[in-house]
Amino acid sequence: MFGLSDHLERLSANGDPLEVLAQVVDFEAFRTTLLAALAYSDGAKEQYDPVTMLKVLVLAA
Repeated sequence: MFGLSDHLERLSANGDPLEVLAQVVDFEAFRTTLLAALAYSDGAKEQYDPVTMLKVLVLAA
């Protein structure tokens, strides 16, 4: 029942690389540039948060 929370606590205590990345890189600083680059000419709203998608691409790389 508590396996996941225990695992996440141990991971965090040992230096979770995702937590370190979040501390080192200010992804929100890219929001303005991403919104300008992803401007849709038809006025459609983006389906996914561009900053979240940037994080996904960084992690995939």
